[in-house]
Formats: sequence, structure tokens, C-alpha cells
Amino acid sequence: MFLAVEDGAPAGFAQCQLRHDYVEGTRGGPVGYLEGIYVRTGFRRRGVAAALLSACEDWAQAQGCVEFASDCELGNTDSVAFHLGAGFAEVNRVVCFVKPL
Repeated sequence: MFLAVEDGAPAGFAQCQLRHDYVEGTRGGPVGYLEGIYVRTGFRRRGVAAALLSACEDWAQAQGCVEFASDCELGNTDSVAFHLGAGFAEVNRVVCFVKPL
């Protein structure tokens, strides 16, 4: 779990973990996996999510991962846009994402 703080206030968080089971579109585990990310409204569009994602990716890479993945619901267009903008590639229409580390 990573917490972003700006000016002493919590701005957002990200939760990631290692997945050892099959992860859609990857070559095999362990794979770093973004389980959730949230940025408070007043802190959005300021690089907070990108910094949180970067911390998660760095952590996963330090654990020996060469891939990082995530998913979101089909109708969550904001999340799809975030993932694509962050360098993930869509690998299935259940909207799973993979990105090399």
C-alpha cells in the first residue's frame, strides 16, 4: 500500500501485490498487480496517480517482476483512459492491462 500526501493532507493511495496465478496477457508470475488506486478530487490531474503507480511498479520490480498488470470494469472509461495513458496495453476485452517494467 502506498499513500500520497501533499501539504500534510492525504491525496491518494494505491494498493499492489504479487500474483503468482495466471494473469491475463502475461508470460507468467510473479506479476506485480495494481489492485486499486484512488486520488481525492482536489488532487487529481496533478501527477499523484502517476507517482503512486510508479511507486507500485518500482516495488514490483524490486520483487523480481518483469511485468505489471491491472484491470478495471468495462464501463469504467476513466480507469481505461488512466491505464492506457500510463502505458498499459489492453490484452482482453474484460479490460486487463499489462505493461513491462
